[in-house]
Amino acid sequence: MKKIIVIGASSGIKSINKDLVTYTSSLIDNIEPLHVDISTYNTIPLFSPEHKEEFGSPKEIIELSKLFNTCDGFMISFAEHNGSFAASYKNVIDWLSVQGKNLFNHKPMFLMSTSPGPRGASTVLDSAVNYYPHMGGKICSKFSLPSFYDNFKNNEIVNPEFKAELTTELSKFESEL
Repeated sequence: MKKIIVIGASSGIKSINKDLVTYTSSLIDNIEPLHVDISTYNTIPLFSPEHKEEFGSPKEIIELSKLFNTCDGFMISFAEHNGSFAASYKNVIDWLSVQGKNLFNHKPMFLMSTSPGPRGASTVLDSAVNYYPHMGGKICSKFSLPSFYDNFKNNEIVNPEFKAELTTELSKFESEL
């Protein structure tokens, strides 16, 4: 059974991006979703080379890095804060990036985003699509769901066009696993 790391890249305990990525991961048969809750990392120190040199990496980051090395793929849905990554998620990625080269180990990735607004956090999604290949990401699929509260109800996408688009992108990701 393939192990997929599933991340709602938000610092919030309740997050529409967690809802979207959890729903999407439930659509794949024969995987073991490994849910990573970014809000549990809100207390790790901000990354700096000086802090790492003096104190080393937080044990939570070392454990997460090991998990990244043992998985078969990644599904990440990004919250957008002022056009960029949520600060807590970015801090986790900064810490992980110094644990070893190629953070994502050239494993298949399905990147997505959503927001209450009509752009669906597409700015941060585009940033990740451009940035992650430099970190060893093998991006197979991407999907943005605009106007979350209009298009996602009762724990599923209700808009048929967006549901069809998600299904197409999910198939691309599954074929790479």
